[in-house]
Amino acid sequence: MLKEIRPAIVVLVILTAITGLIYPLAMTGLAGALFPAQAQGSLIVKNGQVIGSSLIGQPFTDEKYFHGRPSATSTADPNDSTKTIPAPYNAANSSGSNLGPTSQALNDRVKADVEKLQAENSSTPVPADLVTTSGSGLDPDISPDGALFQVPRVAKARNMSEDAVRKLVNDNIQERFAGLLGEPRVNVLALNMALDQKAK
Repeated sequence: MLKEIRPAIVVLVILTAITGLIYPLAMTGLAGALFPAQAQGSLIVKNGQVIGSSLIGQPFTDEKYFHGRPSATSTADPNDSTKTIPAPYNAANSSGSNLGPTSQALNDRVKADVEKLQAENSSTPVPADLVTTSGSGLDPDISPDGALFQVPRVAKARNMSEDAVRKLVNDNIQERFAGLLGEPRVNVLALNMALDQKAK
C-alpha cells in the first residue's frame, strides 16, 4: 500500500512547491522587474505622499471635483457585526450591489441619484454610468459623457470657464485599448488632479 501512496505524495509535494512557491515568487519578481509601478498598485504620488491609485475609485463629494460612479461596497457595522454599512470604494470588500433590474431598492436608489445629479448639475439626461455601480464597486473611471455632464457644476464651483474645464476632460479621455477593446473613459482621480494643477 505504501508503494501505491508514495508516488502520490511525491507528486503532491512537487506540485505544491511549484505552484505554491516557485511560480508565485517568479511571477512576483518578474512583475516587479518589468512593471514596477503596476506591481505596487499603480499608486499616484503627489508631493511625496500617496493620494490614491489609478485602479481604484475614490468618493469625491466636493462640488469643485468630478464625481465617480456610485459604489456598492460595504464594511462591517462597528455597532453590530452581523450587519454591514455602506463604505464606498472599500477595496477590502469589493462587490456589486447584487440588485437585479426588477429590484425596487435599486429603482429607488437610481431615481434618487438621478434627481440629486440633475439638481447639482443640469436637468439634461444623466449618463447611465453615473447612477449604476460597477461589478467591483471600485471603478476609477467614468464615461466621457459622464464627465462632460458635470462640466457646468465644476466650472461654476471653480470660477473657471466651461470651455477650459471641457478641454481638461477631453485631454484626459483614454481611448479604447488598441482601438478595439473597452470603451473611451476618463480616470476621475487623474482629471481632478489636472483640475487642481490648472487652478494653481
